[in-house]
Amino acid sequence: MSRAESLAKRIEEGAAQLAAFAEGLSEAEWRAPGSPNSSDRRSVGVIVHHVASVYPIEVDLAKTIASGKPVMEVTWEVVANLNAKHSGDNANVTKAAALELLRKNCREAAAAVRAFTDAQLDEAAPFGLSFGAPVTAQFVIEDHALRHSWHHLAKLRKALGR
Repeated sequence: MSRAESLAKRIEEGAAQLAAFAEGLSEAEWRAPGSPNSSDRRSVGVIVHHVASVYPIEVDLAKTIASGKPVMEVTWEVVANLNAKHSGDNANVTKAAALELLRKNCREAAAAVRAFTDAQLDEAAPFGLSFGAPVTAQFVIEDHALRHSWHHLAKLRKALGR
C-alpha cells in the first residue's frame, strides 16, 4: 500500500469514527458544549461541522507545501478567527447537514490525498501553523486533515462523558 493510500485510509477512519459517534447523540447532546475546556463554547454539532468544513482547507495547505511553496499567512490567530466566524455562522447546524458535509468532504480529501506522490509527501516548506518550521506535506496531512477528527472526537467524548 502506498503512503498516500495509507494516509487517505486513516483520514477516512477518523471521519467514520466521528460520524458514528455523532449519529448516536441525542438532540440535547448535539447542542451541548463540545469541549471540556470552558473557553471553547462551541456546541458538539458546531465542532462536528467544523471538522467537516476544514478538510478542503487542510488538503489545500498540504498541496501548497507539496509544491515547495511556504504557507506563512495561516497562523493560529487566523485559525481562531476562522473558528469563531464558523461557530457564529453555523450555530444551528443540524446533525444531518453536518454528517452529510463530513462524509462528502472526507471522501474528497481522501481522494485528493491519494493523488500525492511520495516526492510530494516528502517536500518541505516553512509552515505558519508550525511556527515557520519547514515541514513536509505528509506532516501537514497527518497533523491536520488526518488528526483533526481524532482530536475533536476525543474532546467530544470527554465533554459528554462517553
